[in-house]
Amino acid sequence: MNTASGDAVGPETDAIEAGGFSAADLAADHAMAALAGSVRFLLEMTPVNADEARATFLADPALDPVFEYRRLDVDPDVLDAQVAALPLDAVTDATLAALLKNRQREMTLRVEMLRARNTPEFLQLSIAQYGPVLPALVDTAEDLLGRLPHGKLERDSVGAEEFLAAAKAEIAHYRSIEPDAELHAEIRDDVSGVLVEGNTLLVSRNAAVAGPRVNALLQHEVGTHLVTHVNGSAQPIRMLGAGLAHYDETQEGLAVLAEIACGGLTAARLRQLAARVVAVHALVGGASFAETHRVLTGHGLPAGSAYSVAMRVHRAGGFTKDAIYLRGLLALLEHVAHDGSLDLLFLGKFSLEDLPLVQDLAERGLLAQPRIMPRYLAEPASADRIREAAHAADLVSLVNA
Repeated sequence: MNTASGDAVGPETDAIEAGGFSAADLAADHAMAALAGSVRFLLEMTPVNADEARATFLADPALDPVFEYRRLDVDPDVLDAQVAALPLDAVTDATLAALLKNRQREMTLRVEMLRARNTPEFLQLSIAQYGPVLPALVDTAEDLLGRLPHGKLERDSVGAEEFLAAAKAEIAHYRSIEPDAELHAEIRDDVSGVLVEGNTLLVSRNAAVAGPRVNALLQHEVGTHLVTHVNGSAQPIRMLGAGLAHYDETQEGLAVLAEIACGGLTAARLRQLAARVVAVHALVGGASFAETHRVLTGHGLPAGSAYSVAMRVHRAGGFTKDAIYLRGLLALLEHVAHDGSLDLLFLGKFSLEDLPLVQDLAERGLLAQPRIMPRYLAEPASADRIREAAHAADLVSLVNA
């Protein structure tokens, strides 16, 4: 497995310097990237009262919590018209046209999700966006929950301020390599947990990160999501920074793989990823929030952890994205096991399915070298951990006790 930035992407040829894409190609791409960047999709899906609702629900777990959401920053009707008006028919490069048209269809679906937020129609749109949860994935998740140790495995934790300081130090490392990298981190009152939106790491004021998980979470959020944002935004194709169609699954799989590579995948974390699949399966099967919570506690999750998983899955009317973390990891492990390289995946945000199209652009010299590479790849043991994980017969063996 080749994880060096080296020549795997191909040299920066005269095609890039001369603007290998036509003006119409780049105009369409840049217009789409600007439009995609104007929508804070994850924030729009996240309840603003998740922490307050947590205390109320845990005091009486028979009653479903009532979540509140921020007012939409965008008018879905206007956004729908903007997506439809993107000048994609003028794109002359066939590979780029395919990538952008696929993303345009996805953007139309996401507009419908915004319009249907917190309504009964939302769940089916979410399934259309993130795909069904197939029985094999559910079986894998239930098997993990049945065999991984559970209980309060990670006692020491750091709060929001301490984690923010660690994140800023990690960002400073990348800025020392690429001073122009636009990376930020901040504490917010209206988010839950830790997430990346665009070029910013958002940390909930009430966040508590287990001590053994701090570095792994940094490699997940900063070393994957922010690094690929920087590299993608510096490409001639700006949508590699904003994210091409169905990029989420591969991005999350790559981010969890980073946790493995840095030796930070714990039993509690793998149980969390498995629990998310089981929770999505329960949701799709018609379970209420309280019923999903009972399913999770029945699998050994503490009540508070079960609330967090159920909240993420039931938010906005049924957000099935959380099933893609485990599915994305399994897909990438299979990719590496069959001698697939990870190099191109650090150029930006795109799906494993689109890897052949991105590779076509790279081989034609139309993509630039990455500005920065994940810090964990510089560790001698990381490549070995990834290789061993790809050939492991059992995901439980990947846990760093």
